Order: sequence, then C-alpha cells, then structure tokens
Amino acid sequence: MTKIKLCGLSRICDIEEANLLQPDYIGFVFAKKSRRCVSPEQAGELKKLLRPEIRAVGVFVNEEPEAVAALLNRGMIDLAQLHGSEDAAYIRRLRELTDGPLIQAFRIRSKEDLSRAAASAADEILLDAGAGTGTVFDWSLLRNMERRYFLAGGLNPENVREAIRDLHPYGVDVSSGIETDALKDRTKMAAFVAAVREEDRR
Repeated sequence: MTKIKLCGLSRICDIEEANLLQPDYIGFVFAKKSRRCVSPEQAGELKKLLRPEIRAVGVFVNEEPEAVAALLNRGMIDLAQLHGSEDAAYIRRLRELTDGPLIQAFRIRSKEDLSRAAASAADEILLDAGAGTGTVFDWSLLRNMERRYFLAGGLNPENVREAIRDLHPYGVDVSSGIETDALKDRTKMAAFVAAVREEDRR
C-alpha cells in the first residue's frame, strides 16, 4: 500500500481532518520562509491532537542539527525531513544527536540528481521538483529508480493515481495540491486520500 503524507498542516481543523482520513504521515513545516511555517510550540499543541498512529514529520531547511534533534528527542515530531542543502556531514552530526528517522529531500532535474538521492545516508528519500514549489518534474527520470522513495511535487487528487500506476512510489507527499486559497481544503484532502487508496485497490 502506498504511504500517504499530507504536509504543511498548521491548524486544528487540519489535524481533525487528518484524524478522520488517517494518512500514514502528516507534516509540520518549520522553515521560517514558508507560509506554512509553524513554531515548535504550535506543532507541539497540534501533535497532542493527532491520532498516535499517524506519524508527524518535521520539515526543515538548513536548520541547526541541534534544533532538529531536540524536536525529535522530545517527541514533538516522529521523523525529520531535510529539505535544504544538508549533506552527509550534516546527517552524521544528526545521527550523533538523535536516533530519530530522517528523510532527505532531493530536487530532481537529471539522472545525476537521482544518483545522489540513491546514495543518501538518510533512512528515506523524497524526490521533488523543488523546494515546495508545487510543480511536477519529469517522472520518466524515475523509471529505473531502485531505492524506495516518497514522490512529491505537483501531486493532487487528479494526477496521483497516474503517478502510483506508473511509478509505484513507496509514498506520496502532497501540500499545495490539497489547498484552496493557500489553506488546507478538507474536500481536497479527502479526495487525495481516496484517490490513493482506490488506486492501491486496483
């Protein structure tokens, strides 16, 4: 079954809808330049409302390793997603500070980018068009990808079935594709989750 991650949740109503839909993961964005950014305090309060079987992912862009590790070690997030220019040395440093699982995101524009992603020391990798740009990249680049991955970038309720059918990713990650006027849309969230589960049942 394809794992589902609904990213960029920031309001109580977002968490309430996630609890109804029961995705595998939700995401809290801690990147300060993002319009979806939440503070650690906000994330902590939202996490308390989240069903315990749904795992909370913290999304970071070039954050200090100590800050990332602190949120993992305090249980405010269950995984950390690295969405900046973090390198192998950064991941080694995080490993010294925490046992929390790590997802490393990669912007895919060429086969060389895929090779870098495949070699990542993170527990999981996420393949995207950019830094949360909400655009689709050339999926044909992924045809021979052997390492399991989360697919992100421009996914929405209309195209996620095609993505699963063609690529069989380990997981799918959506944020802008389930928004209306820059806020999470309950109807779109439900439609996205339904589309993934319907495709999985085919």
